[in-house]
Amino acid sequence: MASENTHEQIIAALQALRQYALEQTAGQGIAVGLDYHEEDSALVRFANSAVSLNTSEHLVRLTITACQDRRRASCQLITHLERMDEMQRGIDTALELVQHAQPLNYQPTIPTYTENFSDESAWDPALAQISNAERLEHFNQAVAGLESDEIVASGIFSSGATTRAMLYTTSEHSQFFRLSDAQVIAVLTHRRLKWEAIAEGSAQRKTDLDSTRINHDLATLVEHYQNDTPQQLPLGRYNIVFGPAATAEMLSMMNYIGFDGGIMKRGYSFLSEAQIGQRVFSEQFNLYDDPARRETYPFRRDFTGLPRQRCPVFAGGVFQGFTWQQDDADEFGARPTGHSVDHLSLALEGGTQDGAGSLQELLALPRESDLLYIPYLHYMNIVNPSKALITASSRFGALLLRADGTVGVPYNVRLTQSLLDIFGERLAWLSRQTVAYNTSQSYGRRDPTAVIVPVCVRVNGLEITHSNTAY
Repeated sequence: MASENTHEQIIAALQALRQYALEQTAGQGIAVGLDYHEEDSALVRFANSAVSLNTSEHLVRLTITACQDRRRASCQLITHLERMDEMQRGIDTALELVQHAQPLNYQPTIPTYTENFSDESAWDPALAQISNAERLEHFNQAVAGLESDEIVASGIFSSGATTRAMLYTTSEHSQFFRLSDAQVIAVLTHRRLKWEAIAEGSAQRKTDLDSTRINHDLATLVEHYQNDTPQQLPLGRYNIVFGPAATAEMLSMMNYIGFDGGIMKRGYSFLSEAQIGQRVFSEQFNLYDDPARRETYPFRRDFTGLPRQRCPVFAGGVFQGFTWQQDDADEFGARPTGHSVDHLSLALEGGTQDGAGSLQELLALPRESDLLYIPYLHYMNIVNPSKALITASSRFGALLLRADGTVGVPYNVRLTQSLLDIFGERLAWLSRQTVAYNTSQSYGRRDPTAVIVPVCVRVNGLEITHSNTAY
């Protein structure tokens, strides 16, 4: 993987571009913003117990935004720090575009940084520079002893580094962030029976990588999928325990259709301003945006320069208020809350349930009723955003934990349910232990993201609306 540009090289290049922009816009009342994104990305993909893809790339993107009164225009380049002429032409392009832009119906705020800010607290060179041999060894350890002629391994090991830097003509000061991340997904598939078992890992530091835990979880699932009877579940209501992947994806969906102020004003949220200070979810539900959690790849200042502190979204189930990005706040006359960032650092506090800090502990817990364990929700989508209604199917390792202590293997089922029910009065308990679940997307520019969630979340009386007859 190509080595990253240094902090000094990046800021020096942006300062030179700022000076060029100032010269080109003198006396015109135009502000120019420079947003630098650099990524070193590596991906090893596995299929049929072999490496199917091994690739890496080093990309530099520069987004240039020109603002003149209420007009705004941007252009983006994939470039290199040594291509100063190319980047200057990008500034020229943005300046030409802004002359023809349609005016906004609000006055956008142009950031003015009052000091230089640099944050590399979520940066680990050892993880960012991990070798191909180490990636392969980690994955092999994760699936060690579990492959056979009929059971094959697939998955990914994605890792890299992300550098962000911002500078505006409104000030000589800059902001700089550097993050390291890794995401590991290991899947075991039975060639003939077509069942799948999954275990995943998220890392911000190299020491976060834990192939032993992944192997242990896979071994537990494989044992049940090989030895317990598969079955189609009858339709009806079930007490369900969600694993970290399922919970994290539901919280990510809630972020999209819930507490974002701009989304709310555009009519796409299940929350309203009248609900601020009202209890919306269970008293056990405590959700924060917490940039102190380095496992979430945090930004400790937002891109307008506002410091980011631990921000309660729901405390004891009570809605604390909407998050506001600067541009939405400008448009709707709200106060920005320090959320002009690529991603939040969502953390759902653990509950009071002991003995549910792993799949193995969950299996050993006494059960007063049948429990359907769903670790992963597949193809989640929105049915009705105003009612928080989502739909998804189970996949990758669901188990039926019967009250008599036996375990069954259910075929995939579909849930169509409101988040207001899932995290509302039907919420039975949350495990005390929490874990970071990686929700990073593999498309577009690198933006490492993770959510802190309880290892297990139990919800009673959720309805299964469809039940498959096979894997």
